[in-house]
Amino acid sequence: MLDVEKIEVRYGDICVFGDISLTVKEGQVVSVLGANGAGKTTLLRAISGFLHPVSGEITFLNTKVTRLESDQIVNLGLVRVPEGRKIFPSMTVLENLELGSYNAKAKVMRKTSLEKVYGLFPKLEERKYQLAGTLSGGEQQMLAMGRGLMSLPQLLMLDEPSLGLSPLLVKNIFDIVTQIKKQGTTVLLVEQNIYNALQLSDRGYVLETGKIVLEGEGKELLENEHIKKAYLGI
Repeated sequence: MLDVEKIEVRYGDICVFGDISLTVKEGQVVSVLGANGAGKTTLLRAISGFLHPVSGEITFLNTKVTRLESDQIVNLGLVRVPEGRKIFPSMTVLENLELGSYNAKAKVMRKTSLEKVYGLFPKLEERKYQLAGTLSGGEQQMLAMGRGLMSLPQLLMLDEPSLGLSPLLVKNIFDIVTQIKKQGTTVLLVEQNIYNALQLSDRGYVLETGKIVLEGEGKELLENEHIKKAYLGI
């Protein structure tokens, strides 16, 4: 579904990473893992068209998207939910969700999509007329994910969805990611919560200082000695 081939991304003269490659197959949950500053968010920004690599290729559903703009990439079914939620606090929950369905195909399916989102996140239906800025941190994360799903993604990219949440809410978020996969949406997940991410991932990539240092099946990586020592404190 998604092929990232040897891309290099720079901020001005600073090379964030070079020669990064990864693959996401349809129906999978794939995690990109690593500490702060490893380049995980930059990778998602490049895939979603907010940054353009200086070299390499990104292909989604057999279409080269390396030079496309972000709105064109969303229309193809590749959607990113950014780190930090980025909701519109002075708008209602419903208005935030409706903004996710701005392209022509998603507008037609808006009612059906809302029903699916409310099925995943019942709290959002309870609070649909509430201002988004008054929601709790966990509810705002649910809203950000729901807004992404309103765009009818074939591949949903989640950037640090568990960031800043309590352990109970973290479990809820990862349970919802599993449900999203079961409903037929492929997921590319960027996370610092290594254990939970690998538990549900079909495949994982470990990014350190701009390089992929490990890759493999999720459960295999959980048994890797470097992962245990560097990330799990074992």
